[in-house]
Amino acid sequence: MTLDHLSFGTHNITATRAFYEGQLGFPVLIHERMLMEEGGTVEHIFFDCGGDCALAFMEWQAVPGVPSDYDSGINHGLGVPTGTFHFAFRCHSLEALEARRNELISAGVVMGELLDLNPYRSFFFDDPVNGLRLEYTTRVRNPSAADRDPEQRQFPASLALFENSSRPGP
Repeated sequence: MTLDHLSFGTHNITATRAFYEGQLGFPVLIHERMLMEEGGTVEHIFFDCGGDCALAFMEWQAVPGVPSDYDSGINHGLGVPTGTFHFAFRCHSLEALEARRNELISAGVVMGELLDLNPYRSFFFDDPVNGLRLEYTTRVRNPSAADRDPEQRQFPASLALFENSSRPGP
């Protein structure tokens, strides 16, 4: 079994398409409009993000009963730190991860530093349209038995790490 797609809300499908297709380079698979029997419409778009997996976004437009002011970034609407809800794209190697980071920087995407999150290396950035936290990652080693035991796998962290991981370093 594999993940087919993740779906999120957006308040601006045009800007979402410009970011995911234009800056991240994800081809559009489907862009459709649902004509709601209750009134209004839903713009629905799917982006191919590789590995037979897609990201989808819905923009609810004047549909009765659907609020227009929800938090499309999810975290603040739930009152949790930024990055609690996020999703990651996997690169097959550290070299591929570094190459993808350089591609995105060249495309104007603002992102944080490459982080050592043993057994992963990752970088984070924020979707500037919807406020979603995104990550690119690669596994540099296979997890060990100690990695599966929270009594053995402990390390210091801070709220600032969650809030600032998508921002460029000093």
